[in-house]
Amino acid sequence: MAEPAIISRAHEIIQDNLEYTLFSWSKQQGLNPIAVKHALGVYLYDYDGKRYIDFSSGLMNVNIGHGHQRVTDAVVKQMQEVSYVTPGCVTEARGELGKKLAEITPGRLKKTLFTTDGASAIENAIKLARLYTGRHKIIARYRAFHGASYGAMTAGGDPRKLAVDAQQVPNIIHVEDPYCYRCPWGKEISTCHRECVSHIQRIVEFEGPENIAAILMEGESGTSGCIKYPPDYLQKIRALCDQYGILLIADEVMSGFGRTGKWFATELHGVVPDMIATAKGITAGYIPLGALIVTDTIADHFSDRVLWLGLTYSAHPVACAAGVEVLKIYEDEGLIANAAKMGRYIDECVEEMKGVHPCIGDFRNTGLLGCLELVKNRQSKEPMAPFNASGEEMKVMNQVAARLRQLGMYAFVRWNYVFIAPPLSITREQVDEGLAIISDALTIADAYVSE
Repeated sequence: MAEPAIISRAHEIIQDNLEYTLFSWSKQQGLNPIAVKHALGVYLYDYDGKRYIDFSSGLMNVNIGHGHQRVTDAVVKQMQEVSYVTPGCVTEARGELGKKLAEITPGRLKKTLFTTDGASAIENAIKLARLYTGRHKIIARYRAFHGASYGAMTAGGDPRKLAVDAQQVPNIIHVEDPYCYRCPWGKEISTCHRECVSHIQRIVEFEGPENIAAILMEGESGTSGCIKYPPDYLQKIRALCDQYGILLIADEVMSGFGRTGKWFATELHGVVPDMIATAKGITAGYIPLGALIVTDTIADHFSDRVLWLGLTYSAHPVACAAGVEVLKIYEDEGLIANAAKMGRYIDECVEEMKGVHPCIGDFRNTGLLGCLELVKNRQSKEPMAPFNASGEEMKVMNQVAARLRQLGMYAFVRWNYVFIAPPLSITREQVDEGLAIISDALTIADAYVSE
C-alpha cells in the first residue's frame, strides 16, 4: 500500500485560504499567494524559509517596517486596560493621538474624526463637505483611487469600479489629470500654460461654483502611477477653491505619514487643505485605522449643529494606542528624514538604470512613493501594457512580476508600472538589494523594446 503524500504546512495554509476565503480584485482560480509565516523590517518570510524583500510596504502602509515590537507592546497594554469603548466615551489614547495629529498637520487643521480605514475617511470627508457648505457636487480626478466603498470608489476614477458602477454615488464630477509624461493637451511642462488647471476652472464654471462643495485631490498620486503634479498645480487649485468658497480635501491615505519625506505630501506643495483624509501610515498597517482631520473653522461650525457622522469603531482604543506608538517611532527613529534621503538615492540609482534598460520610459518618485513606467518605445511612449490591461495584454508585465517574486521580491506591479515604495526604515544596502532584483527582471521587458 502506497504511503500517503505528505502535505506541507505551507500547502495546507494556502489551500485553506483558497478554499474558504475570497481574494480582492482577482479571479478566484489560478491564484498562487505567498504564505507568510513571519516578517521583520523590510522582509517577509514564507513557510519554506524563503525571504522576500518588501518593496511595496505591504500596500504602501507598513511604513515603519514589519514586526516592530513597540507597537505590539502598546497594543497589548491597551487591551489589558480596555479593548473597546463606544465612540461616545473617551480614552487616553484617543486624546493623545488627536493632539499629536493637530501638532503635525499644517495650518489650522485641528480636530480629527477617527474612522476605520481610508475609504471611510473619504466617505466622511464627502459627507462633511456637503454638510458644512450646503452644496452637493464634488470634483475629483480620473487617475486617482480613493477606496473601494461606493462613495470613495465613485470619487476615484480607477477602472476597478466599472464592474459595479451602475450604482455610483451622484454628483461626482471627474476632471483630467496633470499627467505630464502623457499630457492630455499635448504640452510640455516647461512651456505649458497649466491647461490642467484652466480645465478645472472651466468645469467649475460649467457645473456652477455655488453647487460645488469640495475638490478632492491626492496629496501625492499613488497607485494610479505616482503622477507628479506640476510645481504650482496644487497651489493653483487651492487658489481656485478660495476664489469660489470650495473646500479642498487632500487624500493623504497613501502619501501621509512620512511616505514622501514629509509628514504630509501637501507640505511639499506649500498648500494647507481644509481636510486631510488619511489612514495606512497612521498605524503603519499594524491595526486598521483611518482619520479625517479638519480645520478649527469646520469643527467650530458644528459646535451648535449636529455632526451627522458616526461609526461603531470610531476612535477604537486599541487602534488609537497603536497610532500613538507608531507616530513616536517615526520621530524616535528618524524615519521621515530617512524616506527623503533614501528617495534621493533611489532617484540617482534609477537614473543610472535608465542607461541600461531601454524599457524604462519614466520614473516618478517622491520620497519613497515611486514607480517605473515601462514602455516599448521611448519616443512613441507605447506602454508595455495599456491602461486597464488584462489577459494577454499583461503578458510581459506578468513575466516581470513573476521574475521579481522568483528572485525574492514582494512588489506591486500594475499595468505597465513597477512600484518602488519600501518601508521608511530601509537602508542603502537594502535599496541596492531591491534595485538589483528589479534590474534583473527588467531585462525581460527590454526584450520587447523597439527603438
